[in-house]
Amino acid sequence: MTDIIYVLNGPNLNLLGTREPEIYGSDTLDDIAAMLQDRAVELGLTIEMRQSNHEGHLVDWLHEAQGSDAKAVLLNAAAYTHTSIALLDAIKAITTPVIEVHLSDPETREDFRHHSWVGLGAVQCVKGHGPQSYLIALEAAAKL
Repeated sequence: MTDIIYVLNGPNLNLLGTREPEIYGSDTLDDIAAMLQDRAVELGLTIEMRQSNHEGHLVDWLHEAQGSDAKAVLLNAAAYTHTSIALLDAIKAITTPVIEVHLSDPETREDFRHHSWVGLGAVQCVKGHGPQSYLIALEAAAKL
């Protein structure tokens, strides 16, 4: 049986490819999923890719990752990164390691994006590499 990596994506990431391409690029979330799937196979991993615009779904999926013995979670919480203590509490409540992922670098953007609640619980943060951020995080998860 292969190790499972949950890849959880927050609000508005379903609009990748058309949403502010000057910031987020032209790849869709499906493009990123395909890229991750190809690399996961090479690494002997299984990807469980999900997206929701609802904070509670992300919390539930973090709990599910723990219950399914996932090796790790890659979490791009999007705007919830900067607002969600509920996500921080969920990350702290599970033993499954969480790697924070961002396409852009929040620290180079608006001031309100400089603080990450998710980052207070995550074991690592990968940011600013566009879709490659996900691949870098997957490689890190494989080494955990």
